[in-house]
Amino acid sequence: MEIKKNDKFIVTIEDMGEDGSGIGKIDGYIWLVKDGLIGDVIEASAMKMKKNYGFARLVRVIEPAPGRVEARCPVARSCGGCQMQELSYEEQLKFKEKKVYNHLKRIGGLEYLFLPGQEKEAEAVDGAVVMEPIIGMEQPWRYRNKAQYPIGPGKDGLPTAGFYAGRTHALVPIPELDCVLGCEENQRLLKVVLDFMAEYHLKPYMEESHRGLVRHVLLRKGYASGELMVCLVINGDQLPHADVLTKRLEKAGVSSVSLSVNKEKTNVIMGDKIINLHGPGYITDCIGGIEYRISPLSFYQVNPVQTERLYHTALEFADLHGDETVWDLYCGIGTISSFLAKKARKVYGVEIIPQAIEDARENAKRNGIENVEFFVGKAEEVLPEQYEKNHVHADVIVVDPPRKGCDAVCLDTIIKMKPKKVVYVSCDSSTLARDVKVLGEHGYMVERVRAVDMFPMSGHVETVVLLVKKR
Repeated sequence: MEIKKNDKFIVTIEDMGEDGSGIGKIDGYIWLVKDGLIGDVIEASAMKMKKNYGFARLVRVIEPAPGRVEARCPVARSCGGCQMQELSYEEQLKFKEKKVYNHLKRIGGLEYLFLPGQEKEAEAVDGAVVMEPIIGMEQPWRYRNKAQYPIGPGKDGLPTAGFYAGRTHALVPIPELDCVLGCEENQRLLKVVLDFMAEYHLKPYMEESHRGLVRHVLLRKGYASGELMVCLVINGDQLPHADVLTKRLEKAGVSSVSLSVNKEKTNVIMGDKIINLHGPGYITDCIGGIEYRISPLSFYQVNPVQTERLYHTALEFADLHGDETVWDLYCGIGTISSFLAKKARKVYGVEIIPQAIEDARENAKRNGIENVEFFVGKAEEVLPEQYEKNHVHADVIVVDPPRKGCDAVCLDTIIKMKPKKVVYVSCDSSTLARDVKVLGEHGYMVERVRAVDMFPMSGHVETVVLLVKKR
């Protein structure tokens, strides 16, 4: 059966890919279909073909999968913010758990790893490890404490906010400015900003021409404190009539208003220069009894409920007794460091962003935590320097790297330092599995694995792995 571009065909979805796309086969040829769910029988339209696989769009569902549900958001399919709104939450959790398992088995080479529910099969394998059940949410909606909205022209010519369609920079406006994953305050704060832009004829930024002023609006909320932050990313050095916007946002309950200057032709959202317009330049939030200061450039997990569960899991895996020296690599504003400091003798944190380390030091100070020390720099540079020049050691190393995983030099230094345990917190289970394999080749065996669903309705999942030095 030869299929050409724009041809329609019927296919059964047998699996789902990393990003949640459905996978079906016709005569051995693989089709990737966005919004197709395992068990769906669908009509699809061919979009782009490669030698061994092709991309198609979902035209209609002929027979729905058992886990298919109606999306809450009317633009869920076109918007790139969600990938799984049409899959029941129970099935989302199963998908994510299986995704982590498959990566650790296939890439990490963990033949002794088993899924929850496979305890009987595990009994027959020496050294078997059964994954602990994924930690999901009771209410998987309105969990995000941070949103970065691209700004563009609406159909009426007035500025609007939305998200980019998947794999594009085509703006999909948010219906009534209300994203069901974001906090409820976002809707009215966006309206204040957009009404202000329309009133003073401030143009949204256009990538093609590199013209226009307002690129993005960053909104943050401290879920424990209730404090709100608004930061406009601008293609310029100042915002006309900024005092008017500031007063309106202050009246709307915003405690921190700022500008992020980004005049580069880039996909990077935030600029390095922050201009504070109102408030202290940060908001505060509290997780696990520890208060954090969060500035516009700070990395801070977007789901406060699951963040606490994630960090408690990392702390549980570390199993500290009070006499350990712990290194927290890629530490951000010191969120995990603060949790670890409760139980460790000494904690060292490393982060490349100076503003984040400034926040980390302030966070430790405001919480009376004195057994932490922070370094600015790349983990792959700071750790070798401290190990080789200053002869520091580590009983436990905690890593929470970006999606690309740990740098090879960083991994090499961890191996040389020979900590008893490595607790790996990962936002990408494929690079996690790659790094686990490297550590495994140097005597580190995986003893515990648990996934935490930080991002309901998306294909992303966090994972915590405990590796213990065996040889």
